[in-house]
Amino acid sequence: MTKHGPILPLWLCETCGRPWPCAPRRLELLSDYAASPISLALYMGACLTSARTDMSWAPPEALQRRFLGWMP
Repeated sequence: MTKHGPILPLWLCETCGRPWPCAPRRLELLSDYAASPISLALYMGACLTSARTDMSWAPPEALQRRFLGWMP
């Protein structure tokens, strides 16, 4: 189980305090979903949708890059 889960509604990492998904969590997610990248995209899309609601003040483009832009 990861120690790099999000603190809601700010979507910060509970371990390192960086914007979630932080670099360690991204590596974990890539490993966890290596056999199913579409499932990873769906999961991160759902997180993006929740984050947009929680952080309505954040620029949508920045949230898109943060939640989806790092995936291969």
